[in-house]
Amino acid sequence: MLSKKRKRVVRCGLVISIAAVFILIICSVVTAIGRQRREKIKQKILPQITFETKLLKKNKFSRPGTALKKVRGVVVHYTANPGTDAVDNRNYFNNLPRINKGSKNKIYASSHFVIGLEGQIVQCIPLEEIAYASNDRNSDTISIECCHPDKTGEFNQATLQALTELVTYLCIKYDLEPEEDVIRHYDVTGKMCPLYFVEHEDEWESFKKKVAERIEGK
Repeated sequence: MLSKKRKRVVRCGLVISIAAVFILIICSVVTAIGRQRREKIKQKILPQITFETKLLKKNKFSRPGTALKKVRGVVVHYTANPGTDAVDNRNYFNNLPRINKGSKNKIYASSHFVIGLEGQIVQCIPLEEIAYASNDRNSDTISIECCHPDKTGEFNQATLQALTELVTYLCIKYDLEPEEDVIRHYDVTGKMCPLYFVEHEDEWESFKKKVAERIEGK
C-alpha cells in the first residue's frame, strides 16, 4: 500500500495535470476565437467612399506631422460655425500660422476630415498623423468635423448621411466597435460638441446604432 506521503504526492500530481489540461483547453479556445475573429475581419470589405484630399500644409498649429501609431476610436465634432462649409473650415485650419501671427493666445486646431453641408467630405490630415481636435485623445483617434446650417448644431440629412458612411468606413478599416469606440468631443472633455448630439442623447445613440447596422450589413 502507498504511504500517506506518497498518496499526497500522487494526488498533487493529478491535480496539477488536470489544471494543466484545463489551461491548455482554455488557451486553445481563446486562440480559436481570436483566429475566427481575425478571419472575419479579413473577410470584411471596405465600403466605397468618396472624399476630396486637401491636406493642410505642415505647421505647428494644425498639422504637426506627429505619427498616429494606433487608431482606437473616432471622435465626432461640430464646427460651431453655422452656415460655413467644409472647405471654409479646412482653409481656417490651414491659415492658422497667419492667424496666430502676433497673437498672444495661439490657436491649435484641425481635424482629419470635415464634412460639408452638401455631404462632401474633405480630408485635411493623413490618417497616419494626429490632428489637433480631441485633446487627450489626439494620439489615438481619427477626428471628424461636421458643418451645420444653424446655431442648433443639428446636421442636415446630407451631412448626417456622409458622417454615417465615413464612420462606418473607419470602424471597418480599424476594427472599431461603434458603441464603444465612436465618441463625441463631449465624451473626452465635457465640451458641448457636437452640440445637437450632446443635447439629444437619443439621437446620438440612434446614430451609433445605424453605424453598427451598416457594419453588419443590415
